[in-house]
Amino acid sequence: MFTNEVITTFNDLEMLLYKYIMENREKVVYMRIRDLADEAHVSTSTIMRFCRKLNCEGFSEFKVKLKLLIDEKKPNPAIKSNEYIVAEFLERTQNKKFMSKLEDAADVISKTETIIFIGFGSSGTFAEYGSRYFSSVGKFSMYIKDWFVPIHTDLNSSITIALSVSGESSFTLSHVQKLKEQGSKILSITNNEQSAIAKLSDINISYYVTEEWIGSMNVTTQIPVVFILEEMARKVYGINRK
Repeated sequence: MFTNEVITTFNDLEMLLYKYIMENREKVVYMRIRDLADEAHVSTSTIMRFCRKLNCEGFSEFKVKLKLLIDEKKPNPAIKSNEYIVAEFLERTQNKKFMSKLEDAADVISKTETIIFIGFGSSGTFAEYGSRYFSSVGKFSMYIKDWFVPIHTDLNSSITIALSVSGESSFTLSHVQKLKEQGSKILSITNNEQSAIAKLSDINISYYVTEEWIGSMNVTTQIPVVFILEEMARKVYGINRK
């Protein structure tokens, strides 16, 4: 709301009002216009002019927008220690069904010529890591970093490993569709097997940990993703040695 462009248009009285509001914002949202005028030592007409510069029709609308701004600035919620989340996940890895799924995925990967990794945001970072790790154990892998790279080749001898916590990333989903159309098998690693990307995949491995957010940022732990990637790569290496 208070952009640099708007602030530079304030005259001396409006700047005085702005400073008072910034120092007393929690109080201002409950004040009447006359009370604010008295406290800030300006006129009500100055307050109305100030509100119009902020694209508010009146003082009431200004207070609503100020309240929303205050709510956005509130301290971030606490997030859990990874200790318990990871311990719970590792306990699930002892399940024969889960490990069997990794073994089946490794068997499919071992029969392909190329592994293509895709992911967006933090998932992209781990996709790049996965590509490097699989290459390190002798399996040719690549990470698609440029989301606008054209895909026209036959990919029947490849497998795409798509990473997405939510399984709903529009960028990743669109690339999964393109790669699938070109013949690539799709293996997705998501937090939920009911997600769009998981359902579109030939193989899905879901790790089911509690999703955590700070504002609009997804800060869900990626430790299960690293475990799954490394465990599959090691199993592929074991298969290829036979």
